[in-house]
Amino acid sequence: MSALSAALRPRIIVRVLMLSLPLVGCASLQASARDEAALATEAPPARKPQWGIVIHGGAGVIRRDMLSPEKEAAYRAKLTESLQAGHAVLARGGSSLDAVGAALRILEDSPLFNAGKGAVFNHDGQNELDAAIMDGRTLRAGAVAGLHHVKNPIDLARKVMENSAHVMMVGDGAEAFAREQGIELVPAEYFRTEERWEQLQKALEKEKASPGKPSSLQPSRDPATGEEKFGTVGAVALDQAGNLAAGTSTGGMTNKRYGRVGDSPIIGAGTYANAHCAVSGTGHGEFFIRYTVARDICARMEYQQLPLQESANAMVMDVLVKAGGEGGVIAMDAQGNVAMPFNSPGMYRGYMGEDGTPHVAIFQE
Repeated sequence: MSALSAALRPRIIVRVLMLSLPLVGCASLQASARDEAALATEAPPARKPQWGIVIHGGAGVIRRDMLSPEKEAAYRAKLTESLQAGHAVLARGGSSLDAVGAALRILEDSPLFNAGKGAVFNHDGQNELDAAIMDGRTLRAGAVAGLHHVKNPIDLARKVMENSAHVMMVGDGAEAFAREQGIELVPAEYFRTEERWEQLQKALEKEKASPGKPSSLQPSRDPATGEEKFGTVGAVALDQAGNLAAGTSTGGMTNKRYGRVGDSPIIGAGTYANAHCAVSGTGHGEFFIRYTVARDICARMEYQQLPLQESANAMVMDVLVKAGGEGGVIAMDAQGNVAMPFNSPGMYRGYMGEDGTPHVAIFQE
């Protein structure tokens, strides 16, 4: 079975999750549905891709009846743009680290996703940004948290990895380092979107109505569509030299307090890469931290010699489900196999292999 076939037809304990294929950009959603149906029956490609990139844009309660055709098309187009940016790096022989950065900058710059420009607000009405990146070849990693002015946190995370003796920097110290490194800083107003601000107001109202039950432990709810999503963006890539990398970026959870940091910048929890696999997660971060989800997937491959799909499914569809943790992961191994399991109703996700054809999906089929 090819890498793509394996990713699209996973053996899952709880549900069978099928990818849906769109046309590139804002193409007809009806044509996209026909592609989805054809994918289930068409023969696998003759040659397994040897390199490629996988991305996600968050998991949660995402259903077709929640998204207008126009907004669905916008999400699909931006996911495709992100895949193409990362793939272009790989196609010219660039590194998996460069591909991950290129893909994530597209998503960080889009208000559609909870990272960078589209970050949610914390309890005090501020945007707090986290990110991490990891090189599977060397096990070097860089992470940042609690940022307020860094336009592309994934770029600062890489600077931490490459130009410092540390793995993680937070808050004002991280932004001081950003200035030293020439990272682009923006005023706080850059990150504000009315949709995210309204999400905070709804969360504050809910908190007042239910004292003692902090809504910061819940996904961000879109007031217009009712969609609830754990907002994070991530990318994993395998380059032509056979090196893996992973990166994740997030604005955290709406109405979070006390400088809360989730799993995205925690190496081994929401982000991890080694010689065996690369993983980026999206979901309820506290569970991903407690169960070291990203590292555990790679450890199952390394120590038990389990296939990528089985390792990823075991964590997402068994361990997390039993613990009450919602979310999903994207993962890639050194042979180009892909896994994208999630235990929520939907996850923005996509894959692009050596053939240069983008495949993106949103819903749980």
